[in-house]
Amino acid sequence: MFKTLLKLKRAGIVGINRRNADYILRYNQRALYPLVDDKLHTKRLAIAAGIAVPDLYGVIEIEHDIASLPEIVRGHQDFVIKPAHGSGGNGIAVIVGRINDRYQYNNGNLLTEEELEYHISNILSGMYSLGGQPDQALIEYRVKFDPIFEPISYRGVPDIRTIVFRGIPVASMVRLPTRMSDGKANLHQGAVGAGIDLTTGCTTRAVWQNRPVEHHPDTGASISGFQIPHWNKLLTLAAQCYELVGLGYLGVDVVLDQKLGPLVLELNARPGLSIQIANGQGIQKRLEYIDRLAEIPSSAESRANLAQQLFVQI
Repeated sequence: MFKTLLKLKRAGIVGINRRNADYILRYNQRALYPLVDDKLHTKRLAIAAGIAVPDLYGVIEIEHDIASLPEIVRGHQDFVIKPAHGSGGNGIAVIVGRINDRYQYNNGNLLTEEELEYHISNILSGMYSLGGQPDQALIEYRVKFDPIFEPISYRGVPDIRTIVFRGIPVASMVRLPTRMSDGKANLHQGAVGAGIDLTTGCTTRAVWQNRPVEHHPDTGASISGFQIPHWNKLLTLAAQCYELVGLGYLGVDVVLDQKLGPLVLELNARPGLSIQIANGQGIQKRLEYIDRLAEIPSSAESRANLAQQLFVQI
């Protein structure tokens, strides 16, 4: 055990306890957590700040309002239903189309209107929310991923997770849906995590179920060396979210729509540390370097550029 801990320390791996004590507790005011824990609040803040997010079609807050679902999605063949206070991708229903009187789920299953209403009822009851508190159901635009991702994604939309510290991007990875993850970009549910070189925006290595992989388990396509589109814009967008919510240690999830480009999907005040495994290196040295900076650039673009310059050798 001691040798394992020493090896991790030398690799600069940040553990949960250190993340919580040195960064989250120091740089994230508890009063600001609702800005990211409530996806509806986050979306409204982003819209007000001119940050692109998936369009919101409607919100269902109480059981009585569930009957309004057909009206909310009228004119939309596809859409997403998600809990406002959910985490880890739990409770998200991705509807990709309709066949006769049924809604087609992204895994191919068909749901009746009653089954979909039951799912929304579960969301409202707090089944998927943080702390099990009563929740709201958001109905929004379904992102159509950039077709460039098609070879390395299975029935879902990849997203790019970036950890931002004091407004400066520290590390990024792209999470690639698989059959195991049921088309969701969630590593704990079986998605592939691929590290991204901050300077170039190219994937460097990948892990699946905490094991190194070179090819996507379902498509067979090579994962490393993949160029993430709109990389500079995406990195600047992640840095911009620092001003949006004021959290010093932040996880930013962005998706790339084939027509709309980068869209902020959600923010996280307690981002996980698996990004280090995906990149094959710890983030401790980068965090310590930024912590010592006496002055942080005021503009998001400058901070994104700084990250690309700083971490070439760190």
